[in-house]
Amino acid sequence: MQDIRAAGGWIGFDRFMQAALYAPGLGYYANESPKFGAMPGSGSDFVTAPELSPVFGRVLAAQVREALDATGTHDVWEFGAGSGALAAQLLGSLGERVRRYTIVDLSGSLRARQQARLAPFGDRVAWADQLPEALEGVVVGNEVLDAMPVQLLHRRAGTWHERGVAWDGDGFAWEDRATALRPPVEIGGPHDYLTEIHPQGEGFMRMLAQRLARGAAFLIDYGFGEDEYYHPQRHMGTLVCHRAHQVDSDPLADVGLKDITAHVNFTAMALAAQEAGLQVLGYTTQAHFLINCGLLSQLELLAQAQRAQAAKLMMEHEMGELFKVLAVAPGAPWVPMGFAQGDRTHRL
Repeated sequence: MQDIRAAGGWIGFDRFMQAALYAPGLGYYANESPKFGAMPGSGSDFVTAPELSPVFGRVLAAQVREALDATGTHDVWEFGAGSGALAAQLLGSLGERVRRYTIVDLSGSLRARQQARLAPFGDRVAWADQLPEALEGVVVGNEVLDAMPVQLLHRRAGTWHERGVAWDGDGFAWEDRATALRPPVEIGGPHDYLTEIHPQGEGFMRMLAQRLARGAAFLIDYGFGEDEYYHPQRHMGTLVCHRAHQVDSDPLADVGLKDITAHVNFTAMALAAQEAGLQVLGYTTQAHFLINCGLLSQLELLAQAQRAQAAKLMMEHEMGELFKVLAVAPGAPWVPMGFAQGDRTHRL
């Protein structure tokens, strides 16, 4: 509310989302709630792949190992490490192949949980408050881009507006203001249309291009290529909230007590990386990526109950199709194992 008053009574949704998620002590990712877990009974709000099954990290480790070898590097950088589950899985699988595992996370409360969980790995794990001018190694980001604040654009009666947030005396309220901002593609049809653009996500990709001197980056998240993202029928956008494993569409309610997220426009991420000097190594579904990296052989080693849980990582109606993997790197392009079959780069 103070930010809104200081800004003259209105802020863009990206500023609101930034505060709702990351304001010290108050934002969703800055408070002590459990957040990550497979079952609502744990007090958690949603599940990510590493919590769903440890097989996720073990399979991803095969790709990370190949990338370390291909780029002649020894370090792993993880952005947004959540509960620390993925870091533990990767470190456990890669062993001494990783010289240093550095976590970059905005959340102080999550950092404390990560430190407790990763204590067995000793001083090989570090946390970075700021990035070096040049970093080398393999970058991993699982469900990082979707948590970056987005701007909302609303076409109403043929005119584009930026949707922001005001205070109406009783609570937060939507307010649209005419804008010169536009989605990256023309939206067909005359109907009203609500969508997102991703300047912070694109900025993150440009930052990677500036800092990643040697290595590769693998970003895993839910989203679409541009044509599907801005399809004329997707007129309500993708912005949703998560709380107690339930989904709702009102980010202005219970602020700080639930996650706010938007799907990723992977075309925008790839273009931002390319324009800043990185090569796109591959883009595919999570199912194709994990199968290429050896998921099926890992499933054979599991008991039936564990196998059923891990299979959700690749099932079309679970995580397999909606989640995508984008890989980028500096220097000459090469083909990582995760994209050997089913690469969709041509569809970005």
